[in-house]
Amino acid sequence: MKLFDGNILAIESSCDETSAAVITGRTVRSNIVATQIEMHQKWGGVVPEAAARAHIEAILPVIQEALDGAQVTLKEIQAIAVTNRPGLVGALSVGVTAAKALAFSQRIPLIGVHHIEGHILSILGTESEIFFPLVTLVVSGGHSEIVWVNAPGEYKILGETRDDAAGEAFDKGARLMGLGYPGGKAIEEQAKLGNPKRYPLPRALGSDTYEMSFSGLKTAMLRLVEKEGADLCVPDAAASLQAAIVDVLTDRARRAIERENPAGICVVGGVSANQSLRSSIQTLAARYGIPCFVPPFSLCTDNAGMIGLAASVRLALGDTNDFTLDALPMSDLPTLSTKSE
Repeated sequence: MKLFDGNILAIESSCDETSAAVITGRTVRSNIVATQIEMHQKWGGVVPEAAARAHIEAILPVIQEALDGAQVTLKEIQAIAVTNRPGLVGALSVGVTAAKALAFSQRIPLIGVHHIEGHILSILGTESEIFFPLVTLVVSGGHSEIVWVNAPGEYKILGETRDDAAGEAFDKGARLMGLGYPGGKAIEEQAKLGNPKRYPLPRALGSDTYEMSFSGLKTAMLRLVEKEGADLCVPDAAASLQAAIVDVLTDRARRAIERENPAGICVVGGVSANQSLRSSIQTLAARYGIPCFVPPFSLCTDNAGMIGLAASVRLALGDTNDFTLDALPMSDLPTLSTKSE
């Protein structure tokens, strides 16, 4: 696997995290994330217009902090990478505009990176030797997909959620139980104290499929909270919700391993920070005698480090963009045989 041997300054602003990182090859030399969680908590979710304004305020200080953290100057950067798809278009535009300005001023290559490809290739941030092909479980607030990774840049979606993502189910459940936003970490902490068998919750699409569905689970949580009222045991409810989500994701990963015969399996995205999910997928991999790859926690949620790692692969193969690069709210996963949009 070829990697770019120069310094890459990467920028990520697809949703509510403003992030910049410096990457050389597979080494993440700095990875700065300015979160907007506190601002969005009062609304219970991300407000796109507010997110874009916050990115404008944070982008330049975050970039400078990333350069300082890596102990390099802008003149020592050989390429600029930026998430340009998919995501909130206003938020994406802030990062893309900054990246274009920097690449133009320094006369260095510019490359737009697909956000999900960044998550997939976040496993390059580990010290492990990576074996391909891989079955990759991509799980975050906006995505729940099983992806066949033949090699970096060669992707095929085997299955995905038909409605809501796993992360949305965590967030909705947390709001219903009064645990606030974002819900993933709050649910995980409460689940440690609870009984996952206390409340029976549905595991949708139990037939022979890679597809997933979490909207019914969200509805079931609403009905449970309404039924139990003040008698609801929050730790037990959190544990039951987490178990339902982990069971579905692990089952789809199992099916993919059995049918596709990969060299390994990995789980990436914000929800991959969940210890119960990590443990379940690691146990699954051990059962089938294949390695399990998970990114370090710093590369799980939205961050520029993963964007730089994906760019390192693409730049090494000559993939670049011109200054017509645009922010795209919707976009399919790319392949290395198709130039970035």
